[in-house]
Amino acid sequence: MQPDLFPTGDDSRLTGGHLHLRRDQLQHWQARVASHQKAARFGESGQQGELFATAQDCLLPYGIDPFRLLPQPLSFWRWPEPANQGAAHYFVIDDASHLPHPLLLYLGETGEAARRWKGGHDCKAYLASYLQTLRTVELAAAVSVRFWCDAPSRQTARRAQETRLIHYWQPPFNREMQGRWRTPFTALAE
Repeated sequence: MQPDLFPTGDDSRLTGGHLHLRRDQLQHWQARVASHQKAARFGESGQQGELFATAQDCLLPYGIDPFRLLPQPLSFWRWPEPANQGAAHYFVIDDASHLPHPLLLYLGETGEAARRWKGGHDCKAYLASYLQTLRTVELAAAVSVRFWCDAPSRQTARRAQETRLIHYWQPPFNREMQGRWRTPFTALAE
């Protein structure tokens, strides 16, 4: 079980709909998430494998390493020509230079990659809260979205893959993992 982001007696608080975290608290939370995801990505040794497919790649669910996918800005959906088409899994990653390993914050599935973020999306609100909190404690962010476009076109198969990926990577903004990471940014957005 993970410790609380807000241990008893600390000076973090939620006031007026704004999250107040100390810089060290936020960095500790990021480091815990990064530690898990790094171990999941590289195995317990933490050593990066070969440039090309390795045995570790075969151990990753569906052979997907989201950190190797091409980063795109979160505003990708405003482009005149969409870079991604059809069914996909997408990964929202923070790759800021102060992080010990990039953070996979959220992953999802869609039948229409080019249109997924045009409407409402819970992750947008979580990211807004996360980014505001980082600015408050003067930490940088380098958030991007990455697409894996070999996802099944059938929604049931795609959702089954999504579930397996969520349980493997444990991204803190996905509802299934919010209790595990004690993610404060999601509570603010709801």
